Amino acid sequence: IEQEICLDFKDVLIRPKRSTLKSRSEVNLERTFMTKHSKVNITCIPIFAANMDTVGTFEMAEALAKHKALTAVHKMYKIEEWEAWINKETTKQYLPYIAVTAGISVDDYKKVEKVLELSNDIRMIC
Repeated sequence: IEQEICLDFKDVLIRPKRSTLKSRSEVNLERTFMTKHSKVNITCIPIFAANMDTVGTFEMAEALAKHKALTAVHKMYKIEEWEAWINKETTKQYLPYIAVTAGISVDDYKKVEKVLELSNDIRMIC
């Protein structure tokens, strides 16, 4: 049983604040994060498309990566599909913004290893 105080959305108050920006177009949403275990720096807009089979697709990864947002690509893709997508001419620019996802089985782990061998530009595992 958790004894700590838990907060919910109703506990959050967003307060307006003065700004020197003249327009919303001047807002920069990009942030740089250092991953906990690999110490890799990732500069992106911190929005992540879920690894659901209808959301975390290659097409979604391409669309979001154009805006520096992230996609956790679902685990249902076969290694041949990964290879075909990674080998497309236009894909390299999107790879820093994707995470390879896996289940908990040994086969899932092996598949992640194979995907990571296809490109050094993939830096995240989900």
